[in-house]
Amino acid sequence: MAVSAGATSDLWQRPAELLQHLIRFDTTNPPGNERECIAFIEGLLREAGIESRLFARDPERPNLIARLPGRGAAPPLLLYGHVDVVSAAGQAWTHDPFAAELRDGYIWGRGAIDMKSGVAMMLSAFLRVKAEGAEPPGDVLFCALADEEALGTYGAEWLVRDHPEQFAGVRYAIGEFGGFTTHQAGRRFYPIQVAEKQVCTVKATVRGAGGHGSMPMRGAATARLAELLETLDRRGLPVHVTPVTRDMLTAMASHLPTAQSLVIRQLLRPGLAGLVLPRLGPRARMLNAVLRNTATPTIVETPKKFNVIPSEIEVTLDGRILPGFGPDDLLRELHALIGDDIELEVLRYDPSPAEPDLGLFDALRDILERADPGSVAIPLLMAGVTDGRYFGRLGIQTYGFTPLRLPAGFDFWSGVHGSDERVPVDAIAFGADAIRTALDRFGEAA
Repeated sequence: MAVSAGATSDLWQRPAELLQHLIRFDTTNPPGNERECIAFIEGLLREAGIESRLFARDPERPNLIARLPGRGAAPPLLLYGHVDVVSAAGQAWTHDPFAAELRDGYIWGRGAIDMKSGVAMMLSAFLRVKAEGAEPPGDVLFCALADEEALGTYGAEWLVRDHPEQFAGVRYAIGEFGGFTTHQAGRRFYPIQVAEKQVCTVKATVRGAGGHGSMPMRGAATARLAELLETLDRRGLPVHVTPVTRDMLTAMASHLPTAQSLVIRQLLRPGLAGLVLPRLGPRARMLNAVLRNTATPTIVETPKKFNVIPSEIEVTLDGRILPGFGPDDLLRELHALIGDDIELEVLRYDPSPAEPDLGLFDALRDILERADPGSVAIPLLMAGVTDGRYFGRLGIQTYGFTPLRLPAGFDFWSGVHGSDERVPVDAIAFGADAIRTALDRFGEAA
């Protein structure tokens, strides 16, 4: 999609339309093919008189970095987001996932939530600063990334490792996810992500007697596999209330009616949390994930022979560890749950800081609460992971701040990697305005 001269010079004023342009680039990862989408963004910046640089491990998968100078009153602020998306294949969509149709007040398409809406809002705010001739407190860097959906091998992980100098002096960053409305008991909350769990992929090896499939045997490795999967399905690892989750639950409880407040406060007591969570309905899934280390079986591998009872079966566990804990903690909790006869091996571990730097939180909270009077902004621990874990290696604190004012009943998380992903048109303007305000106020950081 080529950018014709003058055709998009004011596109920053229409962030929802900008989002539509971004969705129409099929950047499904794998393979990604982010080049055309990045070239489109590069063209918008060039029209605005902003220089940008491309950094690419693979020419088809470039990353873009642009900078607006500030007045030197604060360290540089980084805005970053990824333009790749997960596949829409095998899902039941009622709208073409790459058509970016505007229907019923929503923009439909893959990336409408995760996370081309965030990129559109950031880019709109970045271009608006330039158009207005404003001078932010410090330099503002805008970074459009490839490959977040496949561990950042061509994106953030590679940039941080091979080009760390591009982020020199940055203390805070704005990335995904956070700042979207959640409705509870008639109150509106805006969770701002300040921390995320840690990836810890584990291989569990189940062993037992093997033999010919024509002669069944009791207690084989397949039976032990069934026990393992049932245990992981029915029982959770111990509850841990980390500082961010404690702050989140306390803030929620203090703004809810008495009955709901009492229930939320019980989650702060590890001995009661396991009893309370099943009573919370759809909310339980997210809250459960931020109160425990977790290990979800995702891949089972056995010898591909129909008439052989396997003596060894490997199960990949998608482990996610709370801040302040490490792989040894996860393995210890797993062995206590499933027994010592199953061998556990850590395949990958991506650490994250134990404690967040909350110096910018108050300013971001105030922006949201002023933008939506009567709402309450709260800190959020992300159950998943983002590119923030890589920038954290450079000492950069990411805030998930891609604000969306959402109507009651809108399920944000169902759109993340789900079918019929969509976002309200009005929410995009809300978010772009909030980020634009943040570009004036990041100098207020403690």
